[in-house]
Amino acid sequence: MLLHQLVDRFGPAIVFLNVMGAALGLPVPAMPTMIVVGASIALMAVNGGAFWAPLLGVLCVAVAGGVLGDLVWFQGGRKYGDKTLKTICKLSLSRDTCVKKTERFFGRWGVRILLVAKFIPGLSLVSVPLAGAMGVRLRSFIAHDGAGIALWGAVGLIVGVIFAAQLEMVFAMISLLGRQAVMVIAALFAIYVAYRWWRRRALMATLEKARISVDELYALMNDEPLPVIFDIRSPEKRMLDPFTIPGSLFADERDLAEIIENYDKSRKVVIYCSCPNEVSAAWMAKTMRTAGFRDVVPLTGGLDAWRLAGFDVATLTEFGELSAATPEEVAEMAAMCPWPVKSAAAPAASSGPASLHEAGFPHGDRA
Repeated sequence: MLLHQLVDRFGPAIVFLNVMGAALGLPVPAMPTMIVVGASIALMAVNGGAFWAPLLGVLCVAVAGGVLGDLVWFQGGRKYGDKTLKTICKLSLSRDTCVKKTERFFGRWGVRILLVAKFIPGLSLVSVPLAGAMGVRLRSFIAHDGAGIALWGAVGLIVGVIFAAQLEMVFAMISLLGRQAVMVIAALFAIYVAYRWWRRRALMATLEKARISVDELYALMNDEPLPVIFDIRSPEKRMLDPFTIPGSLFADERDLAEIIENYDKSRKVVIYCSCPNEVSAAWMAKTMRTAGFRDVVPLTGGLDAWRLAGFDVATLTEFGELSAATPEEVAEMAAMCPWPVKSAAAPAASSGPASLHEAGFPHGDRA
């Protein structure tokens, strides 16, 4: 069979390019490739060929390709920090939630998340540059990433070996159909990508109906009553970018029940995150409106748009708190300059550390 001949001659090269391409973020079928190669090796072994040695060789090639591809994003995260994550945010079809979820996973498990990252769509592409941005040592990264790729590749190869006979029948049918089968597979893949893109556009169109710009928020800060501003970035994101809009309260959209219970539903609420295309703020705003809040809107562009507009930002300390942490200090700061003024130049994002503890104005300031 032609497939067996291709695997026999070019199998390692195909695996290397597929796994490395997937690690770089290209839409290549890395896991299906591992399964097909495993099945082909098993079928050739039935005819007297070697078995475990070729599988081990292919697995080593997969690890090499995956680690090399991941090293590109890892070094990008180490050198450019949060900017690399924002690039991922623009590339991923699931960028609305994948970055924030990965930040939370990484905050809980650290570099060990790389051991299972390849099994979870979107997690691997984000966790690798995040590891670089969070200062993981190169040796530790290579060890954990290589082990994770080896585990992932071994699963693919074993699945191929187990279902080799069934896959042989499938490929026999495909070979009979010839070019038509290839066109059908390509069409189905194109439909899937188009559906994901359309679903995301429809979601964003629904959620973006009620939003507020940074200029509008700045104008509200000079009026009474002052709006409640929620910063719902993850603690890990605040470690990478230790700045916030002055007067913000750190919140988690997963704690909506507590927020709904403790805040005045008549107050205007503004919610922001970090990625301009993140829908977390829009989802939280929609849920709060459903719960009875009269005026809740996400901030268009989030913290990045605020900074680009030239408005001042508050700096977080190494403990993840605003410089004014006590009620007396907050009151004193508010009396002198309750809200930021437009600065000549917005401060650049810092890669300095910040704690995972909650910060911002104290809960006693709630309406």
